[in-house]
Amino acid sequence: LIDYLDKRVLVQLRDGRKLLGNMMTFDQFSNVVLHETCERKILDDIYTDIDLGIYVIRGDNIVIIGDIDPEKEKSQTFLKRVSLEEFKKAEQEKKPEATHSLRIDDDFSLC
Repeated sequence: LIDYLDKRVLVQLRDGRKLLGNMMTFDQFSNVVLHETCERKILDDIYTDIDLGIYVIRGDNIVIIGDIDPEKEKSQTFLKRVSLEEFKKAEQEKKPEATHSLRIDDDFSLC
């Protein structure tokens, strides 16, 4: 982890979230503090970044950490960055319609 200090990193969490930020510090339990952190959400070929600021991550929740090459991040072309509103709209469109409905029968008896 010491190699990642003061570098931009991507942290994959156990719940699937992806956080990007500048690693400020860490401790013996692999707890990490990120500065200028954002959560990156990806859906098909679009993504959005949600600003979080300073973020403390418990080491138990970290799956993997890797550094990010700023030049490669800027030059990537396979994902299109969109606003949070556009992302939420696309997310809603992708969700399947609820096909199950709850039906309560009026005719029931208790034994």
